[in-house]
Amino acid sequence: MRVQFLRRVKGEMHWARLIAIIIGSGVVSSLTDWFFAGDWIHRRYSYPEIWRQGAESRAIALTSPLPFLTCGVFACVAARLGLHSAGALKLAVAVWLMGPLPLILTNAAFMKLHRVFVASYAVGWLVKLVIVALAVGWFLR
Repeated sequence: MRVQFLRRVKGEMHWARLIAIIIGSGVVSSLTDWFFAGDWIHRRYSYPEIWRQGAESRAIALTSPLPFLTCGVFACVAARLGLHSAGALKLAVAVWLMGPLPLILTNAAFMKLHRVFVASYAVGWLVKLVIVALAVGWFLR
């Protein structure tokens, strides 16, 4: 049996498309992370005693791959479940309600975090998951 490039044959995944989705949605969601929790919000709506002092370059380098991990796992799960468009969006909202939202709200209850920062983080996570869900819905068929 011959496997054709970018074509689903007997239940096999579109690996090239899946990798493109992971890279593309990872880059876009990294930009949304910067937008929703970036320097502008960090400077205006955070308490200095909460954040580590000094250069942030190490923390940025360590956390930069995480949006790619999130997008990769989400895309693989959606592909394995055979979810496209509306199903992938429903999965994105479900994952957001199960994971990031309760975690962010719990952290906000016990840590000194400004409401704007909490709302921004929560919306940022929802947007990240919706971005990868849309990418899966559009490009992984």
